[in-house]
Amino acid sequence: MYDRHLNKASTRCYLLPRAMASGTALVYDEEMTRYKLLWVDPACKVEVPERLTACVAALQEQGLAQRCVAPPVRPATEEDILLAHSEQYLEAVKRTPLMTLEELCPTQHTEVCHVTKPALAVWLQNIYHCAKLAIGATLQLVDRVMTGQVRNGMALVRPPGHHSQRSAANGFCVFNNVAIAALYAKKRFNIKRVLIVDWDVHHGQGLQYCFEEDPSVLYFSWHRYEHQSFWPNLRDSDYHSVGKGPGAGFNINLPWNQVGMDNSDYLSAFFHVLLPVAYEFNPELVLVSAGFDSGIGDPEGLMRATPDVFAHLTHLLTSLAGGKLCAVLEGGYNLTCLAQSVCQTVQTLLGDPAPRPSGLSGPCESALESIQCVRAVHRQYWGCLKHTERDLVSSPPLLLPLHPPAAGEGDGSSLGETQHRAQQQEGGGGDGLSPCLARLPPDRTQDRRRWRTGEGGGVLQALGHVRALLDKICRKEVQNGLAVVADVSVAVAYALQRAVTSLTNRVLLVFLGDGEVPVEVTEEGKVLVFQICSKEPRDRKSKYHIPVCLRKQGGDGAAGFLHAVLSLLLPLGYGYDPGLVLTAVGTESGVGQALWAQLTSLLQGLAQGHTLALMQQGCGEGTLRATACSLLGGPAPAVGPLGAPAPENVREVERQRERLQGQWGLLRTAGPAEGSSAAH
Repeated sequence: MYDRHLNKASTRCYLLPRAMASGTALVYDEEMTRYKLLWVDPACKVEVPERLTACVAALQEQGLAQRCVAPPVRPATEEDILLAHSEQYLEAVKRTPLMTLEELCPTQHTEVCHVTKPALAVWLQNIYHCAKLAIGATLQLVDRVMTGQVRNGMALVRPPGHHSQRSAANGFCVFNNVAIAALYAKKRFNIKRVLIVDWDVHHGQGLQYCFEEDPSVLYFSWHRYEHQSFWPNLRDSDYHSVGKGPGAGFNINLPWNQVGMDNSDYLSAFFHVLLPVAYEFNPELVLVSAGFDSGIGDPEGLMRATPDVFAHLTHLLTSLAGGKLCAVLEGGYNLTCLAQSVCQTVQTLLGDPAPRPSGLSGPCESALESIQCVRAVHRQYWGCLKHTERDLVSSPPLLLPLHPPAAGEGDGSSLGETQHRAQQQEGGGGDGLSPCLARLPPDRTQDRRRWRTGEGGGVLQALGHVRALLDKICRKEVQNGLAVVADVSVAVAYALQRAVTSLTNRVLLVFLGDGEVPVEVTEEGKVLVFQICSKEPRDRKSKYHIPVCLRKQGGDGAAGFLHAVLSLLLPLGYGYDPGLVLTAVGTESGVGQALWAQLTSLLQGLAQGHTLALMQQGCGEGTLRATACSLLGGPAPAVGPLGAPAPENVREVERQRERLQGQWGLLRTAGPAEGSSAAH
């Protein structure tokens, strides 16, 4: 797995240990394709068996399914189902296999898939059996992840579940797979905190209602809302629904009030809402209601997010809960986008590098309004949001769009127009997906090798090791590397010069420490330096030198450090889109092992994972091991529970955000920034 010889002149190389839990589970049973609507109904025609078979075929074609562990699927027990559903409802569903077609088929087809009355939901003769398999597949995945047999995984299931409620089927959903999984994990494994991320384009009201009074489950959903004009047309789907009683603050709704949201909008929601709260919550398990109708070309969502963004969303979540992540399929009705989005998700779970992000500018004004409202309404519950800079925007009248859609938008009939808009933006082909598909790696990436160079015979020899590492990374012979050097400043200066003159056109340097940045930062933008320090530098070298001065507040100042990373560094990094990430840490950085591992892990989403970590001799064996583990794709250790960042650290981060957001759109969290445009 590892090449032990960097070159003939290497003085010492060390085999780096893997994390204990490894592997990715892919849970699927063909039996779940064996139900379909037996009568003609336009409202339900998109929910077809091909939703599963297209995903499986794509995973096999790209060699991803073969790399996954495939646990057998078991049907759920009645005890499993009753975790989230009433006994009366279960008995009603159990009778469906004995019903005739006339009894199953509703007398009125209007809204047949979207009503709350069980008698009018989509009842098919085999759906009870398939619904039990969907739950069972999800629970098999949870079992494998929680027992350490695999690190993470995905369950390809049908029917979906996030709309289903305690005593009601709803929106293609019979039983609530993810709700049952969360309750099952809490009961069987005695975990105290579960994060559910619902990126389906529809609001998972069934999940919200199940956990709205439960502070042990943090539920986050973004969804097409359009000021309550989009299904399920619930006031409860708006940002003001934060949970009830002890669960107040643990329900986060981020409503999209116009169609056409894209990669920038989705990433901004993660950077400025979900990730800060999730790190403060410190989950022990992450469940993803993975609906891909939020992707480009979907007739339900009418959004413009390309499949590759789901690789980045998945990667950002893998740094939580020690990497314990279970993705469970929900919606997705454009078979091309669905299959490619599933492939991107599974590929990231397997540890392959995410493709370089594309087309990122900044969130649109409508997305900013939603993000601003969510941050404002939740600031009383979460320390990371107490600094929210503005009050709520004026709420528009219900059902009256603040941004009126163009003709044909919002009625589910403008797929062609949406694709045309996406083509204009991306320069793509006729299906609106061609640019993304062209970027997908067709094969498995090479086995990754990691280097840690030890004590050398002198400065020149050490720099020779750094050069060899850089060359291997940029030739894609290895994904990343770690070098322990006698003088980190000299190594940084050499690595940057080598990289920008011969290897790549943009390098992101993350420099921890109070020393002078050992490089001339010019206005050309070939190098972006993000420096975290405790003393204000004497001067800022360039607009591409961003020093963030954090005052420690006991311990290692974890809350302030993460606040700077999530609110500044990640948006800057994604907006800059480097070809290489260089990290440098000295012996007195003041950053603990867990924080450094988290930083290293999060940065792997940039530059296709091409990272070189330069570490000063004497920085500590624990820090070296934590860095190596993260570079190997191992789970970063948790840093929570976290309190609020120190006020002076918040002020420093906000000062930098306000200074930079005109140039870097992903830093925006509210309102129009003077001199910038974030309209799509």
